[in-house]
Amino acid sequence: MTPIAVNPDALPKPSGYSHGTLVGNTLYLGGQTALDADMKIVPGGMVEQFRQAFSNVLTTLRAAGGEPEDLVSVTLYLTDIPDYQAHGKEIGKVWRELAGPVYPAMAGIGCTALWQPEAMIEILGVAVIPEDRLVTPRP
Repeated sequence: MTPIAVNPDALPKPSGYSHGTLVGNTLYLGGQTALDADMKIVPGGMVEQFRQAFSNVLTTLRAAGGEPEDLVSVTLYLTDIPDYQAHGKEIGKVWRELAGPVYPAMAGIGCTALWQPEAMIEILGVAVIPEDRLVTPRP
């Protein structure tokens, strides 16, 4: 199977990476920080950055016909784990608002920095999209 890049128009145009890579009906979602359409990290702290970064992940997922329940794995890279933990209930509320009550396998990993210095979180994932909903982007 040939990998197919998934780069939704709604996200900033990637350079040197893809927002997602589709292989068969498995979508590998590239790491998303809280970049907005103007290529700036959203202000306001961990909860706001989680909302934007996860929304970016879901935008790529939906571009391939996926839905949040198709996520099988999500990895969070965090520059401040205690800050994330302190806002856990708010972040959980945002998750349920955007993705519903289903949670895939998840991991949270602490790191010292992300690509954008002001980024506090980066989210990547893997989804398996049912064939009847799968949308294969044109190259």
